[in-house]
Amino acid sequence: MTTPTDSQVLKLAQWLSPAYPVGAFSYSHGLEWAVSVGDVFDTDSFRDWLEDVLRHGAGRSDVTFLAAAFEAETAEAVLAIDAQARAFAPSAERLLETEAQGHAFAKTTVAVWPEEDVPRLCHPVALGHAANLHRLPLLLTARMYLHAFASNLVSAGIRLIPIGQTDGQKLLSALTPLIEALAEKAIGESPEDLSSTAFLADIASMKHETQYSRLFRS
Repeated sequence: MTTPTDSQVLKLAQWLSPAYPVGAFSYSHGLEWAVSVGDVFDTDSFRDWLEDVLRHGAGRSDVTFLAAAFEAETAEAVLAIDAQARAFAPSAERLLETEAQGHAFAKTTVAVWPEEDVPRLCHPVALGHAANLHRLPLLLTARMYLHAFASNLVSAGIRLIPIGQTDGQKLLSALTPLIEALAEKAIGESPEDLSSTAFLADIASMKHETQYSRLFRS
């Protein structure tokens, strides 16, 4: 396996930084509802919830779609993967989450690097396709995407539960080996291998749509 260059690592760090204007901070992936009804209430329950999302929900499926988009050989194949990824979203809010972030990612990336065209795709598909165009390593892209996904939810948990910032960072650090392993496994799968059993997160995202008071968009 080729060692990533510094410029490749830094480009992915830029794409997946909170400073990259995709609006990830405004989505909780259904966590806001789960906290409001008491399903998630402390660090331990949050770890269980987040680990399930990573193993059995959008964590795994997003990276699988990312890898499929990376390896797609034609524009038509990328669009077909994008359609699958959109259909896999279990709720309107989760679809909004991936569409809006993907569109924002594509818009910014084309503005900064106009030599490579990234169409309006859902987030993991857009990032996987862009990583291919920019000749970035797939495994590193997958791991950093999943780490950023988990990091955003940890940030939401710090604000919602609430847990302390140090506890949030301890949780993220503890989940890093799992993130690395899940990313490596997911890039070996195809969208046809996918299933989802993160039912609490899926139902929470549906319930969140009509939640009385909301800080987040999902």
